[in-house]
Amino acid sequence: MTSSISIGRLIALIAGVSLILPLAVSQASASVPSPAASTTSGSVGASVIRACPRPGPGHAACLAQVVLEPGTSQLLTTATPLGYGPADLQSAYQLPVGRGEGQTVAVVAAFDNPNAEADLTRYRATYGLPRCTTANGCFTKINQRGGTRYPPADAGWAAEISLDLDMVSAACPNCHILLVEADDNSFENLARAVDQAAANGATAISNSYGTFGDIADTEPLPDGTRIGDHYNHPGIAVTASSGDSGYGLSYPASSRYTIAVGGTSLSTADNARGWTESAWRYGGSGCSTYNAKPAWQAGIRCHERAVTDISAVADPNTGVAVYNTYGVIPGGWYIFGGTSVSSPIIAAVYGLAGNASSVDYPASLLYAHPDRLHDVTRGGNGFCTRRYLCIAGPGYDGPTGLGTPRGARAFKAGRIRSGAP
Repeated sequence: MTSSISIGRLIALIAGVSLILPLAVSQASASVPSPAASTTSGSVGASVIRACPRPGPGHAACLAQVVLEPGTSQLLTTATPLGYGPADLQSAYQLPVGRGEGQTVAVVAAFDNPNAEADLTRYRATYGLPRCTTANGCFTKINQRGGTRYPPADAGWAAEISLDLDMVSAACPNCHILLVEADDNSFENLARAVDQAAANGATAISNSYGTFGDIADTEPLPDGTRIGDHYNHPGIAVTASSGDSGYGLSYPASSRYTIAVGGTSLSTADNARGWTESAWRYGGSGCSTYNAKPAWQAGIRCHERAVTDISAVADPNTGVAVYNTYGVIPGGWYIFGGTSVSSPIIAAVYGLAGNASSVDYPASLLYAHPDRLHDVTRGGNGFCTRRYLCIAGPGYDGPTGLGTPRGARAFKAGRIRSGAP
């Protein structure tokens, strides 16, 4: 398989050895600094490419990862799906997929995917999910101002969009989907897209992008507003990917206003659940340097906000099937990983629960009944002085938070607390 987009230099981190490989990658905007994207080996050995290059200052990268053909620098594409599909995710997380009517899950991303609705239609038809189209009112696509004059297209972010739409569909087939496309990958525009999603009635808003480091919620944007204010939408579940570089922080996951979503390796197992999970070695976690601890994290041994809150599958070695055709030749089915997978899944589970608006900050629901989640007690994502921040264990830990979904009960535990976090 070859790509129709520009050639970039990729840093492959395979078994700890840095290799420089030429590979076709997404180029964001010419006005945005776009250092080389990279490939990396998964926790068992699959090589992947990051869909988006490392961001420049004031910008975010999408966090989608795509599996490569074994032993090559070419994307693995197939005529039929490989990787986990909706039935697998619904089984692993015991999702009550008959629910979700009347709920809207928003996906915020940068740039345009011109094929978003067509690719979504193919994914849902392949798996027998209800149609979700503009015509039947299930799917809506807008720009950051709420209109239909879309930004320029970008192949990397288009792949991210396809992934996000497919994961919302897999976890909550009856939810409506709102895609909000920011003008570019600057936080100024992504933040405005989040506000637009909230203004258009989203139950949950998924943000599968981030920085390579922490940012203060009080950081001013070029328009003079504070970045954290745009992720502070009481009564809406605002999820954010924790990052794909191992132990360390990414924003907006490190915001006190978001639900930070980590990653796991998910495999079938001969046990009562039928599945087993461990912390994905490349998921992000840590203690924020800048952002205050929300009230519901009072029992966690961080002076400031702890990342993550919850998790779901993210390891490309146990990746998910995604249908994507924009900017790739021939287009088709791919295997995706990264915490870009887990964020829309968790947003969709909030859609299944249907009562995020019952509290000001839906993250608090998870902390009220962690026993209603699958506790992940194996694996880790690096080295740290406070072991629980990088090594999974019983109860709360950094890489996986409180665990992974076990149905939607933990997401609808009733009224916990109102007011500021």
